[in-house]
Amino acid sequence: MSRMFMPEMLPYREEDAGLLAAQTAGDNAPALSISEISQLLKRTVEDRFGFVRVRGELSGVKRAASGHLYLSLKDENARLDGVMWRGGVQRLGFVPEDGIEVIATGKLTTYPGRSNYQIVIERMEIAGEGALLALLAKTKARLEAEGLFARERKRPLPYLPRVIGVVTSPTGAVIRDILHRLRDRFPTHVVVWPVLVQGQGAAAQIAAAVRGFSALEPGGPVPRPDLVIVARGGGSIEDLWCFNDEEVVRAIAASTIPTISAVGHETDTTLADFAADVRAPTPTAAAEIAVPVRGELIAGLADLHARNSRAVVRLVALSRERLEQRARRLPAPQALLEGQAQRLDDLGERLRRALVHRTGLAATLLAQRSAGLRPAVLEARLRQGRERLAAQRLRPALVLQQIEAARTGLAALERVRRSLDPKAPLSRGYVLVTDAGGQLVRSRPVAEAAGLLHLEFGDGVLDVVPTSAPPAPSRPAPRPRGTAPGDAQPKLL
Repeated sequence: MSRMFMPEMLPYREEDAGLLAAQTAGDNAPALSISEISQLLKRTVEDRFGFVRVRGELSGVKRAASGHLYLSLKDENARLDGVMWRGGVQRLGFVPEDGIEVIATGKLTTYPGRSNYQIVIERMEIAGEGALLALLAKTKARLEAEGLFARERKRPLPYLPRVIGVVTSPTGAVIRDILHRLRDRFPTHVVVWPVLVQGQGAAAQIAAAVRGFSALEPGGPVPRPDLVIVARGGGSIEDLWCFNDEEVVRAIAASTIPTISAVGHETDTTLADFAADVRAPTPTAAAEIAVPVRGELIAGLADLHARNSRAVVRLVALSRERLEQRARRLPAPQALLEGQAQRLDDLGERLRRALVHRTGLAATLLAQRSAGLRPAVLEARLRQGRERLAAQRLRPALVLQQIEAARTGLAALERVRRSLDPKAPLSRGYVLVTDAGGQLVRSRPVAEAAGLLHLEFGDGVLDVVPTSAPPAPSRPAPRPRGTAPGDAQPKLL
């Protein structure tokens, strides 16, 4: 086994200095390689400092993709690099951040790749309650800056939830107190999601339970709660620390179901209380906040029913009283008709007297007129009428003039009728072509498309069937009289 070479072990001699290194006789300190000296240092440090507890402030905390944690511990005068493997990181009860004072337990070792020493941390704890509170304040400020505790995010609780989800330990007194209080106030269906509420892994289970309730579908095999209660009994700040975990706080803030935080006693405060929609001082108080008192609801409904009945009765009585008051102000029906009855009697009497008077006048007039209706008078008037009729003579010229004017107008209308008659040209050799429906055919394509054509001549009708045939050559235009076949213009001589 090689020894570690120490410079003070051999005296310096002037004659030993030379250009080339030489191995002298009896030399028990041969030259070591870098790897050999690094291994010697590593073994020495690990044997001497195999178990140490170091207190310092975290700095340069960095989590690698592999899950390992790299950091530095420092105080006023020194700095020590550290590493924590993934298994130890998973067992941490808090999230390491810069500035947190911790006590790290592990062993010292060297890292030959950089020629430095470091501590391999197996366990890391916050150094005292003061440091724990400082970490809590720092985490609260960071999450509050993100708006997770904003009042605008708070949602109202359902007045009467049908299903209540409870995230707590199934074996503690908390769940029994909640169930007992709910049974006393208003029996409600309760779904318990059992979780650890203290120690390693509690924060992950609580966050998973809150997210699990939000992920339930309405109408599924497990009823979806209308309200979630996150509860735990009292304890020290260390016992309640899992409810300060960032994962739990974010899960409560992101819950789609209204939540009540009931962690610890009335004086205990966790970050879960700030993220929840409502904070209850105790788990029992959470049950009281969650549901109203059934007896009080029944009494309230009975009181409302009684008030409604009294209001209806009072309204009917008030309406009857108003109707009676208005009815008393109305006059009696007989009083309303007395004046009209008296006027009717007066008009009836006046009508009777008017009829008698009118009949007398008519009789007098008739007697006066009848005195002039004698046969001699009528015969005289008839004779006078005959004489006036005989004196009248009719002039034939007036009648003939009117007849001639009417005959002239009728002849003009006849000429117009003949000029507009479509069958008039038939007598001059033209033909009227119609299809089977009696519609006039004006073009060859229409005639070819028709199945049957009616040709009406001046002396009768002929039915023909059109056939496709090449058009006949056009007849040359008639040559003007006095022109030769090749002349372009007619000759004057």
